[in-house]
Amino acid sequence: MSAKVTDQDTEKLIKDTAKRIFFGEGRFNATTQEIADAAGVNRTLINYYFRSRDKLFEIVFEDAQRQENELTEQIVFSDLPLKEKIARHLDSFFEQCKQYPYLEIYMVTQMNQGCAFKDMDKMSSLLDKFYLEIALEMERGTIERMRPEQFALNFISLMSFPVSMRPLLQETMGFTKEYYDLLLEERKEIILKTLFKQ
Repeated sequence: MSAKVTDQDTEKLIKDTAKRIFFGEGRFNATTQEIADAAGVNRTLINYYFRSRDKLFEIVFEDAQRQENELTEQIVFSDLPLKEKIARHLDSFFEQCKQYPYLEIYMVTQMNQGCAFKDMDKMSSLLDKFYLEIALEMERGTIERMRPEQFALNFISLMSFPVSMRPLLQETMGFTKEYYDLLLEERKEIILKTLFKQ
């Protein structure tokens, strides 16, 4: 029994290390040897558990994507008011970005290569509920009238653009890492004030 726990611990250690290297440090081309060294394990263990670096990359990415989707579903299908749902989503998004600043960039890259969400039915029902709540808030007068899809695009753009474009913006605008982190911390309140009238 203890050997099995050790196997699971080693597998998790490798996955966590790979996630930190790929999405925390942005080293998408890191070798299995670099991952093994960072995890403090023998390189053959990566092949034993994951067969190859590419397979490990794929598993780590799918895990990250699944966790993000599950959290989004949890928030959207909760009974919270729309503004509170968006506030919670912003909290979790920016918290994740602190830990894995390159995950969003990689997701965009994967989408451009045709790696889309696998469960489109679930995504469709999630969007339907989100759009309905947006429309109801427009009726209440708490947000500007527009197509619900436009509101969603505004929300996603205000949240994701500064993260996915971080390397370019930080470099061209001359921001230090610490100053850019501070700007991202201020985003939540700015986004809520931009999207909602009250």
